[in-house]
Amino acid sequence: MKKLLGMLLVLSLIILGACSSDSSNGYQRGDKLVVTTTISQIADAVKNIGGDKVDVQSLMGPGTDPHLYKATQGDIGKLQKADVIFYNGLHLEGKMLDVLEKMNKDKPTYAIGDSLKEEDLLLKADGKGAIDPHIWFDIELWQKALTEVENGLIKADPDNEAYYEKNAQEYFNKLKELKEFAVAEMEKIPSEQRVLVTAHDAFGYFGAAYNMEVEGLQGLSTDSEYGLGDVQKIVELLVTRNIKAVFIESSISERSINAVIEGAKKKGHEVKIGGELYSDAMGEEGTEEGTYIGMYKHNVNTIVNSMK
Repeated sequence: MKKLLGMLLVLSLIILGACSSDSSNGYQRGDKLVVTTTISQIADAVKNIGGDKVDVQSLMGPGTDPHLYKATQGDIGKLQKADVIFYNGLHLEGKMLDVLEKMNKDKPTYAIGDSLKEEDLLLKADGKGAIDPHIWFDIELWQKALTEVENGLIKADPDNEAYYEKNAQEYFNKLKELKEFAVAEMEKIPSEQRVLVTAHDAFGYFGAAYNMEVEGLQGLSTDSEYGLGDVQKIVELLVTRNIKAVFIESSISERSINAVIEGAKKKGHEVKIGGELYSDAMGEEGTEEGTYIGMYKHNVNTIVNSMK
């Protein structure tokens, strides 16, 4: 009896799956391509490139730490209903990797960071060869990764190839303008003050792009714990280099940075919080910081205003 019920359940799912698809274009809802992404940075790019031809949703919203994120049952449902899935890769979504690899067996699933050349990626200088997954902080590198989004949409919906190509070019032009803005603004910071201290090591690509030294209390992933020695190391840096500002991150508790500030204070060195930066997550949807370009400008303005 149980076997029979199981067979009936599987059959029902197959029938429902068939009914929910449009055989002419492979879409699952109406005439829009259903796209699911992990992080909102990718979702924002899909919205810009896909325009009104896509229905996109991000699993991870504001304040969410992708390093620690585990897929919920609701997330599994969203992934199953998607026509196309995009995620960052490079082990950013480490705790979701098994789920995403399983999805790749059933539908187009793209790890956009994995499309990049190894020589373009940053390795953590810890002897372990860990790749920095925070590629969106190098605008030109991010654009290269987003060609996977453009190509993935075209492959899933070839009838609208010209539409996606046009949107992608327009968006990439905006990214070029963003880079020009960032370069001009970051030049306002004196070279001796270009030391960016944050809660975790998410700004390596940003530092490389604008000739800044970057120090994070935690490693590339917030999954790694920090200890007293890590705090002391950052405190010594602040005191020795006379650094006056450190930055908190929207997706990470302030506790770690506060420990650094207190440690510096005990040594007679006053340090302030220069502001909140968006690292692994963007701002609230519907706000300027809820877009990739708005988030990036916020970070640049916050850093420059605290350091110039």
